[in-house]
Amino acid sequence: MALIVQKYGGTSVGSLERIQNVAKKVAKFVDEGHQLVVVLSAMSGETNRLVDMAKTMQARPSKREMDMLLTTGEQVTIALLSMALQERGYDAISYTGWQVPIQTDEVHTKARIDSINAEKIRQQLDQNKVVVVAGFQGVTANGDISTLGRGGSDTTAVALAAALKADECQIYTDVDGVYTTDPRVVPEARRLDTITFDEMLEMASLGAKVLQIRSVEFASKYQVPLRVLSSLQDGGGTLITSEENTMEKPLISGIAFNRDESKLQVLGVPDKPGVAYQILGPIADANIEIDMIIQNQGQDGTTDFTFTVPRGDRAQAQDILTAVAKILGAREVVYDDAIAKVSMVGVGMRSHVGIASRMFQVLAEENINIHMIATTEIKISVVVQEDQLEKAVKSLHQKFELDKA
Repeated sequence: MALIVQKYGGTSVGSLERIQNVAKKVAKFVDEGHQLVVVLSAMSGETNRLVDMAKTMQARPSKREMDMLLTTGEQVTIALLSMALQERGYDAISYTGWQVPIQTDEVHTKARIDSINAEKIRQQLDQNKVVVVAGFQGVTANGDISTLGRGGSDTTAVALAAALKADECQIYTDVDGVYTTDPRVVPEARRLDTITFDEMLEMASLGAKVLQIRSVEFASKYQVPLRVLSSLQDGGGTLITSEENTMEKPLISGIAFNRDESKLQVLGVPDKPGVAYQILGPIADANIEIDMIIQNQGQDGTTDFTFTVPRGDRAQAQDILTAVAKILGAREVVYDDAIAKVSMVGVGMRSHVGIASRMFQVLAEENINIHMIATTEIKISVVVQEDQLEKAVKSLHQKFELDKA
């Protein structure tokens, strides 16, 4: 008998029929003698529908009220799944994030988990119940409802698995595992049997939508065995594990990309100590994530400062920079929303040289201009024009032979 935490995404619970399908899967594991905690997202499209409703009421909706609104989506699915299981003869009980409780910080719409009191869940498991928990949500110390950001149900599932010391955390989604890249862009993309925590962290941070990055961070920190599977078909999926547990270390495991990027430039900034902090400090204070950064030193005592942020945060970041630029005496602030980031990831890079030059050669042969470059021990990222993204991904996937096992 094993304690398993399963998470089902929006597509997996996107209709009453699919919720019944999830109930059937859960019942199979219970029949095999396992203890089950099931974490659910809202039905696919429901969160977007709620966001659209909010925007008809308020141009920039209150983040606290957005959390209050968006958490209703998961309440629907957890109640329906519990009913479906009960109808099949299985004892099930549903909990919202604040009933568990899952304690978070005070940052509405992007909260981080501080702690989980899993005692109530353990008591229900000891009574042979299936515990169904709403993903994506928690409660602040002040008793306000909070949400963990898009994809937060993954984080809920892994955090619960860590708190419960579960034997495995299974993430069920509409794909049957982690692929070398998005099969919708490259049909020849190949499903990986295993991938390391480090590689998956990079892939998730770079735009791969299979898992939320914080869920992988949790899994890596607490060594939670994490498996990505399809809720619509059978299969072994992809196991995400430590590097020590992988027999082969491929040169490149996958190519990630992100269209949700904007580039901001502060031009003609006086070149003096503390400028980087004066520019980036207010951006960080606004809880806006900064990605790639480049600072170019000019010949006239000025510098140009360039960095990327999520596209949805660009307008707010631009407003902040415009005010900062006036204080610093910078020439102007410009932006570009028509960019995208392409990244190659692989632990094999640690022991091989020349990967970056080969990547740049492939892009040059395709006449794709590189705007920015960033590297780590197991990753190379470039910023290109968004309309050249798919050509870049396809050419790199082919030239590095990622379609071959």
